[in-house]
Amino acid sequence: MLVKVERHDAVAVVTLNRPEAMNALSSALRIELAEVMRDVDADNSVRAVVLTGAGERAFTAGLDLKELGADASKLGDANAGEAERNPVKAVEQCRKPVIGAINGVAITGGFELALACDVLIASENARFADTHARVGIMPGWGLSQKLSRMIGISRAKELSLTGNFIGAEQACMWGLVNRVVPAADLLPTCIALAQDMASIEPRMATAYKKLIDDGYGLPFGEALALEGQVSRAMNGKVEAGEVEARRRAVMERGRSQG
Repeated sequence: MLVKVERHDAVAVVTLNRPEAMNALSSALRIELAEVMRDVDADNSVRAVVLTGAGERAFTAGLDLKELGADASKLGDANAGEAERNPVKAVEQCRKPVIGAINGVAITGGFELALACDVLIASENARFADTHARVGIMPGWGLSQKLSRMIGISRAKELSLTGNFIGAEQACMWGLVNRVVPAADLLPTCIALAQDMASIEPRMATAYKKLIDDGYGLPFGEALALEGQVSRAMNGKVEAGEVEARRRAVMERGRSQG
């Protein structure tokens, strides 16, 4: 089994399971991961997802270069636009929140897979590197555009044009990950965060995630117009009684977190 799925109530923990190969994304693993992501997306009992790698060495070392060295035609499969063969696209298209639990290195294609997640939490063992230029392969899963938008264009160029690694703390300072936790706390932290997200009404969580993602890809003025359009369409259907009940629940939750 190249991809394992474990359930924690409404949270699905999806684990890349090739620890002996640093969870490298072989053709078979890519296909299986894409299938698993489609399955959790379609499962109404799943409200949030945690994506991680087996072991503590690697989230994933990226594309399986040994496999590509033996058969370069598989690179075309890796860059397929369809979610059926492209695991990054499958993660991006998941309508549920996806938290990346970065337990070790996330290199090149593995870096791209991490960037497909909605939120990244890193263990102290996490390290990130974009070695596309050093390997001689152009990114095809979005890294050249996403990374600069996340950490700034000059920092992105530093990483991509050197191939150098950065550790978890530097990744956090640059805004690449939300926080860094001890390795033993990584999964419990991510599951707890996913359960918080899973407690949101599913239709609202899906719509809000889509609004954020759709707006992020637009110029600011167009994004504001999109928010207005979505807000008018959805808020016009809200009933006063529901708002009051949820307001009370929010206040009670705030007291418990205080």
